[in-house]
Amino acid sequence: MIELSPKLAESETIASIVEDIRPVPQRWEASKRAIDVALAIVGLVLTFPFLLIALIAIITSSPGNPFFVQQRIGRYGKPFRIFKLRTMVPDADRHDQPILKKLRSDDRIFPVGRLLRKTSLDEIPNLINVLRGEMSIVGPRPMLMKENAHCHERHGRTAVSQRLSTRPGLTGLWQISGRAELHFDERVELDIRYAMTWTPLGDIRIILKTIPVLLFGHGAF
Repeated sequence: MIELSPKLAESETIASIVEDIRPVPQRWEASKRAIDVALAIVGLVLTFPFLLIALIAIITSSPGNPFFVQQRIGRYGKPFRIFKLRTMVPDADRHDQPILKKLRSDDRIFPVGRLLRKTSLDEIPNLINVLRGEMSIVGPRPMLMKENAHCHERHGRTAVSQRLSTRPGLTGLWQISGRAELHFDERVELDIRYAMTWTPLGDIRIILKTIPVLLFGHGAF
């Protein structure tokens, strides 16, 4: 398990401080998982041609592995490796970047990668994480360890435990409310709101609202 912040005792992990978690009916959890698996399978089949084209474009335009694997924080603080298509130059993640707001102009992103981000095609491999049960189609955005620690310092441990009470998602309230244009605190507030109010029907509504966002690239850069 991963510690929330250097300020916490070494033995105090997310799992040990889960509190104020909203109880959810078991049938809702089962419905959510069924929707996740079904949509992930359909999504991988439908996007496979685009995935192949994207892989070729990455390989021919930037040296290095076309896939990007990075550790993120999952449900109840359990770490997992997220799979994406690489959109930045090799070793780009070694350079510190602002946490509170994403950069509109990031020199680490190569041209093909910028297009993949704009169209969200770089996130197709996330569907593998969904099939593995590490992510959901709808949920809070998956954070880096340093982002999770920053969330704890700014919002407190109850807020962290609440947003980690459900699996991180490919889309969510943050996705349909501005995406990268949002401030870090706004994203956290939307994540918590989702975790404390989600329903299977609400997930379907978010998925439907995500479609035009992806088609027109709203809030992506």
